[in-house]
Amino acid sequence: MIAFFSTKGYTQNYKDEQGRILYEVLVNQQKDTLLIANLHPLYIFPPIAFADKKQEKFYWKTVRDVKKTLPYARIVARTLNDANADLEKLPTDGARKKYLKELEKEVMKKYEPDLRKMTFSQGKMLIKLINRETSYTSYDLIKMYRGSFAAGFWQGIAKIFGADLKLDYDGKDREKIIERVILLVEAGQL
Repeated sequence: MIAFFSTKGYTQNYKDEQGRILYEVLVNQQKDTLLIANLHPLYIFPPIAFADKKQEKFYWKTVRDVKKTLPYARIVARTLNDANADLEKLPTDGARKKYLKELEKEVMKKYEPDLRKMTFSQGKMLIKLINRETSYTSYDLIKMYRGSFAAGFWQGIAKIFGADLKLDYDGKDREKIIERVILLVEAGQL
């Protein structure tokens, strides 16, 4: 961001219709104004050379899945942070269990309809992005909050459908295309 300010002028800030903070600067009693806005980073990657239509279709399916699941992975991370802070304040194991049960019921009521509408590939993407956002695998999260038996059960169900709750997200190697898509989506370039 570049800004020019004069000691003889005054500055006033306000928000535009998108909620961005803008600054208006009047200099030397003139009606000159300078609007300053913080811009998102701009990412420039070399163009992808698709080998065939199948590879291109896979890329655009990945874009669709990231756009659909990234907000939910962020919700999981935020909810996890809030829940951990609240759990630390509770004095007994019974109070913690009750809190977790109520939280689970509330979260399921709010998000289950949307999650049920996800495709299988979006579910697998959500598992990866939860690991990216929380640094815990989905298996670890289930184990921490529901116990080993529940974690093993859901891992078995996931395996039946070709997913793996224990898989770590690797944005530098295995999932570098996903990481690229996330950066571009966050910057508003996709």
